[in-house]
Amino acid sequence: MRDDVRPGFVRVRLDLSYDGRDFSGWAKQARGQRTVQGEIEDALRTVTRSQETYELTVAGRTDAGVHARGQVAHVDLPAAVWEEHREKLLRRLAGRLSHDVRVWRVAEAPAGFNARFSAIWRRYAYRVTDNPGGVDPLLRGHVLWHDWALDMDAMNAAAERLVGEHDFAAYCKKRDGATTIRTLQELRWERRPDGVLEATVKADAFCHNMVRSLVGALLFVGDGHRPVEWPGKVLAAGVRDSAVHVVRPHGLTLEEVGYPADDQLAARNREARNKRSLPGSAGCC
Repeated sequence: MRDDVRPGFVRVRLDLSYDGRDFSGWAKQARGQRTVQGEIEDALRTVTRSQETYELTVAGRTDAGVHARGQVAHVDLPAAVWEEHREKLLRRLAGRLSHDVRVWRVAEAPAGFNARFSAIWRRYAYRVTDNPGGVDPLLRGHVLWHDWALDMDAMNAAAERLVGEHDFAAYCKKRDGATTIRTLQELRWERRPDGVLEATVKADAFCHNMVRSLVGALLFVGDGHRPVEWPGKVLAAGVRDSAVHVVRPHGLTLEEVGYPADDQLAARNREARNKRSLPGSAGCC
């Protein structure tokens, strides 16, 4: 994946959102399932009247059913195509895309920008209600119902033990060759005025299933099935625990992606590609 833009091309940043319930995740799939990437790439090809499909690079690949309010992607377009369509591209995409995905902004990206590797943090929210009557029907596609009363203070006490740089192997679906070391910058719960509990989960990056696994562990603490110390002990053990439940995707939304100042983009790209190891651990593979 290149940070440099090929001669004759322009890198364009897209800010977008989508309701994930009818998508098989972000990434295009070989069997032709409906995906966010596929929808936008098809729309771009159509509105620019191009024979070629211009591939998107995204800040964070979301799973099937996960929503996004503040997703970021980039695409490299031929300079002539960008010049011809830049003023009307946003409106034309709005007319072409399905109503469950929207592009809100298209702009020429600064030098060195890479939607994935330039990002310094991603912020997710997970929403759950413990209302004994269930979920508000108007929120049912975005809020999980947990059929037990939840102790928010206990959940926050457990969450404090997970913040920082750790190997989150116990909370991730392992992928060959990929590190599970992440810096969890923020993990806290708040109860909104409508009674919905909202978790803010912010990290430099996330491994597969990490947010939904963390939420699942904290819900077990909140409903009294596990002690406050349990999520931290699972983390320290460093292996997947069958008791950690990966909660359903519809409660999860990618809210925002953060980037450094323009003059720090290239350095961030290099740093993000370095495979990390914890102090004292072997960093060979």
